[in-house]
Amino acid sequence: MDNGEERAPELNSLRQKVEYMVEKTFPGQKISGRVFAEMVRERGGSLSHSYFSNILAGKVTQPSEEILKALGLGFGVDWHFFKEESEVVDDVVAGLQFLAKRRTGEISGLAGRGIGDDGLSPELLQFAMSLLEDASRGRDRDPEPGGSAHSGPDSRGSSGSSSGPAA
Repeated sequence: MDNGEERAPELNSLRQKVEYMVEKTFPGQKISGRVFAEMVRERGGSLSHSYFSNILAGKVTQPSEEILKALGLGFGVDWHFFKEESEVVDDVVAGLQFLAKRRTGEISGLAGRGIGDDGLSPELLQFAMSLLEDASRGRDRDPEPGGSAHSGPDSRGSSGSSSGPAA
C-alpha cells in the first residue's frame, strides 16, 4: 500500500490531459461536450461539442493553437498545458493537487513570503504537500516518547501563545 500521497499522473497525450482536467475540474460529474463547449463560448472562446468529444475519444491529437486556447479557457488553465512537451503540466498538476487538498480541508491556509510573480514552484508546492502528508500521518499515530523535533499544541492547550522559558 502506498503512503496516500497522490502521484503525478502520466499526461503525455492531449486525450490524457483533457480527461485529467475533466476529472479534476468537475469531480464526480460527467461533463458533456455541449456543456463544455458552452462554457468555452461564455468565456470568449470557440469550440464545437463534437470536436471536444473527438478529443476525448482520442481522434484529435494535433489541434490548432486556437483549440488549445479554447481548452484553456474552458478549464481555466494556461493553454500551454495542452501542448505537447508542455513545461506547465507540472505547475497545473501541483496546483490542482493543492486545490483538492484545500477543498477537503487538509490545507486550511498558506502564507508565502518572498514568492515571485509566478507563485510557488511545482517543487515547492509538492514539498509543502509532502509535509502535510507527514503531519497527517503523525496525527494518526500516538506520540512517541521524547516528542518531535518541533513544538506545537499539546496537552497544555492550544492558545497559540507562549511566554517562553523563565530567565
